[in-house]
Amino acid sequence: MIISEQWLREWVSPELSTEELAHQITMAGLEVDAIDPVAGDFSGVIVGEILRAEPHPDADKLRVCAVSTGAETLQIVCGAPNARPGLKAPLAMVGGVLPGDFKIKKAKLRGVESVGMLCAEKELDLSDADEGLMELAADAPLGVDLRDYLGLDDRIIEIGLTPNRADCLGLRGIAREVGLLNRLPVEGPQIAPVAPAIDDVFPVTLEAPERCPRFVGRVIRNIDIRRPSPLWLQEKLRRVGLRSIDPVVDVTNYVMMELGQPMHAYDLAKLSGGIRVRTATAGEELVLLDGQSIEMDAETLVIADHERALGMAGIMGGEGSGVGEMTRDVFLEVAFFTPDLLAGKARSYGLHTDASHRFERGVDFELQAQAMERATALLLDIVGGEAGPLESTVAAEHLPVRADITLREERIPRMLGFGMAGDEVERILSGLGLGVHKIDGGWRCSVPSWRFDMSIEADLLEELARVYGYNNLPVTAIKSALHIPAYQESQVGMPRLRAHLAARGYREAITYSFVEPRVQQLIDPGIEPVSLSNPISADMSVMRTSLLPGLLSALLRNTSRQQGRVRMFESGLRFLPGKDGLEQEPALAMLVYGPRHAESWTQKAEAVDFFDLKGDLESLFELARVSGEIQFSAAQRDALHPGQTASVLRNGEVVGYIGALHPQVGKALDINGTVYVCEILLSAVLTAGIPAFSEVSKYPEVRRDLAIVVDKEVAAGNIVANVRASAGTYLRDLTLFDVYEGKGIDPKRKSLAIGLTFCDLSRTLSEEDVNLAVNQVIDSLEKNYNAELRS
Repeated sequence: MIISEQWLREWVSPELSTEELAHQITMAGLEVDAIDPVAGDFSGVIVGEILRAEPHPDADKLRVCAVSTGAETLQIVCGAPNARPGLKAPLAMVGGVLPGDFKIKKAKLRGVESVGMLCAEKELDLSDADEGLMELAADAPLGVDLRDYLGLDDRIIEIGLTPNRADCLGLRGIAREVGLLNRLPVEGPQIAPVAPAIDDVFPVTLEAPERCPRFVGRVIRNIDIRRPSPLWLQEKLRRVGLRSIDPVVDVTNYVMMELGQPMHAYDLAKLSGGIRVRTATAGEELVLLDGQSIEMDAETLVIADHERALGMAGIMGGEGSGVGEMTRDVFLEVAFFTPDLLAGKARSYGLHTDASHRFERGVDFELQAQAMERATALLLDIVGGEAGPLESTVAAEHLPVRADITLREERIPRMLGFGMAGDEVERILSGLGLGVHKIDGGWRCSVPSWRFDMSIEADLLEELARVYGYNNLPVTAIKSALHIPAYQESQVGMPRLRAHLAARGYREAITYSFVEPRVQQLIDPGIEPVSLSNPISADMSVMRTSLLPGLLSALLRNTSRQQGRVRMFESGLRFLPGKDGLEQEPALAMLVYGPRHAESWTQKAEAVDFFDLKGDLESLFELARVSGEIQFSAAQRDALHPGQTASVLRNGEVVGYIGALHPQVGKALDINGTVYVCEILLSAVLTAGIPAFSEVSKYPEVRRDLAIVVDKEVAAGNIVANVRASAGTYLRDLTLFDVYEGKGIDPKRKSLAIGLTFCDLSRTLSEEDVNLAVNQVIDSLEKNYNAELRS
């Protein structure tokens, strides 16, 4: 946002220098990026008038001009194409100094004496225009210093606004801030309704009221657009970075810069039937004011008549309906467009305009009628004409709703570090335009229509700190009662899990919750993932139903960078469709790939296998003290290798799976080699068993080893579980220490060697006690698994 200091001081003028004013604005959160003079450093330039302009005798492109200063007539040789009798222009007198320390002296140009110099805008550093002399108003007083006449002892202040401060995209918003900071009243122009002189109206229909809930229009007839914009208007526009075009466009730009409300003017003779605010038809074409032809999509809001689109709503008008030299009747438009539904639309067409910049951030939705009255009064004063009645078309149900915000008095010292007097709180909030009502324990505040960034209590606290002055806030040490939370032995925190896995050689990965549909389909082909409406990219367009797509992508990225040994884990949410919509499950996934050990002369080069990952997973259950509740059972799962996949169960309930990645999946992902993965519910390792004291017996232990033969299909885990259940209360330890298949064993069977340790806390076990327990084990195995003792 660029403002003129002089223009600002017309509204509110604190007794501060330019630098002090800029610093104050910056400290209030509206950062000043630059301060520049509105004109170059020059002196000795006055208002002159060309009385005669005759051709130079020896140069076709030069003219010999007689220029009046009001006190004398000077002869000046000039090459400007617009040098003509009656023109008033800047005249640099002999002895004057132009920007760049260029001193004016008497000179001879092609033999003709020239006393002084007529100037273009560029020569005075007013702008880059150098196509001819700067033309001054016909009533400009001769001989007056140009700096005084144009008020050039002014500064341009450039403010870098954050997107939430759309209310300061007009001079009135900046003036409101400066007035509040300096406890001064803001005295803007008095805007009174313009009495209609004619009854003409132009009908308006809102066909997309949710996108444009308010449209204000007015017909003005019999204007004289050939009248030039007054010098004050041209100067104010120039100083905020806009060039003068014609009085109608200049007025709409002026109102936008003054009040922050973009406007548009149509040549009424070029409109047909009435205004329709609608969405474009797919492929509908429009030639914009800048001559660019675009093809619009069906989501673009347009202002149209009954025959064609006239402009892109809130962005830019069309060339075919704009005002021109022949315009005599105009239709003025002032509208409010819903910011959320307009955001990004200009950018999608490669456009960015002053109007779109404001509408996307939010324009005061109560400002439209006031802006129309201001523009009407200015136009009638400059170009004449008769105005019709102001017509406002409103879909009130689609206008923004501002909920009241409650500010608790006790929150101020807690959040700001110091207490603030109640009357100061009310002064600041009222100065910002809020309606402030005292209630028990605080204030209830109604939010003004121009503040789109206020919705919660913290917003009000931020405003108090900002206006009070961040640099004025006291420096206080943070004080708080720190309570050491009770350690929950029934829980294992994520920090412990991370540290444990890191100690076993794993690296934590953090991947996006958005994954590529192709990879998601490979991992979970039976689940339809949730698609994103506005994905970051095509390969991040669905929500993950498993953590494995992210880990596999990370593996591929590592292996493509010469990392041959990879150990990774990730904890996070997976998103599954459920009965009540999207269900979010915290999960933990692990992945191993490559050699079992890092390269070393002390270790053999062996590839990692299923049991390496299983051992790491079991160590997590040991950490949680729940290993006795865990079972592994052979299973089938999409994306994993049949015969090398197991379900993970805790107390009989499936909590995850573990296995080797299917070779076809690995090939589809361009992964060479075998990858082992597991994924479990995070709660399975976060919910821990509570430690319990177990007395150590002072009596000796007795160990018996059994070798049994069972069918190959029988899982060793089932045998172990059966032995624990049937061995009785004296069993203290059980170890499966050998599995054998081969010579001496039926090819369809296998031998399992089990070590049983017995002990009692109160006595030494007898031979009969141990034999009884062993016989119970043998009988149970024979009955349930057709087992037999190996001889």
